Amino acid sequence: MRNINVLVKNLGNGIKNIKINDPKTYNSLSFATLKSLLNTFKKLDKDSSTKVIILEGVGKGFSAGHNLKEVRSLKKRSKYLKLFNLCSKVMIQIVEGRKPVIAKVHGAAYAAGCQLVASCDLAYSTNDSMFATPGVNIGLFCSTPMVAVSRKVTRKKMMKMLLTGEPIKANYAKEIGLINDYYSKSKLNSEVLKVAKTIASKSNLTIKIGKQAFYKQLEMPLRKAYSYTSKMMTLNMMAMDAKEGISAFLEKRKPKWKNK
Repeated sequence: MRNINVLVKNLGNGIKNIKINDPKTYNSLSFATLKSLLNTFKKLDKDSSTKVIILEGVGKGFSAGHNLKEVRSLKKRSKYLKLFNLCSKVMIQIVEGRKPVIAKVHGAAYAAGCQLVASCDLAYSTNDSMFATPGVNIGLFCSTPMVAVSRKVTRKKMMKMLLTGEPIKANYAKEIGLINDYYSKSKLNSEVLKVAKTIASKSNLTIKIGKQAFYKQLEMPLRKAYSYTSKMMTLNMMAMDAKEGISAFLEKRKPKWKNK
């Protein structure tokens, strides 16, 4: 049975749109929604026609995080662990997947919803969007959300969000590196599509190699990072698209990507 909590739409130019469709719970990340998101990201990652993924929420906002009614009903340690492990798998899939993922945010992105934004490669929001890791307010520290957010935001600023639970506005979220930019509601869609189309116009293979290398080298010491990226640059250079791209640049023409 198809889970309607997650909708997928083809926007053309190799751009796919994923919508979290559970507005009654403010697009909470329930077991059902997380499973559907994981399956959807895996499917699009294997789809050769997909070049860029845009992720957004239906209704009043992006996502309020975990479904607290569901969380309260679990009771058993094993079920809590299953939920948080599943959520982590979704975040890891976004990061380790080959396709760039852009978060398109409106309204609130709280707790695991904020984690979802931070896990995406790029993030844009409306100018009235709010972001928070408010778990401390209900006695549940945002430990898994902080994994993603602390990899985008500096420690002192991250700790303030975690320790106070206070929401931050879009302009401050941009300032601290949680999002790339923010726009009026009327402009957000066109601006996100503009970025997505630009990325989609590049070589799929090059983007795949580059995304993988970016996240892997971040976890390495300096010398190891240079050694690893030198190998990745060499691997990239051996591809047909690198040869075509260099030739096209020197010959002052548009490249014809083969994604090989």
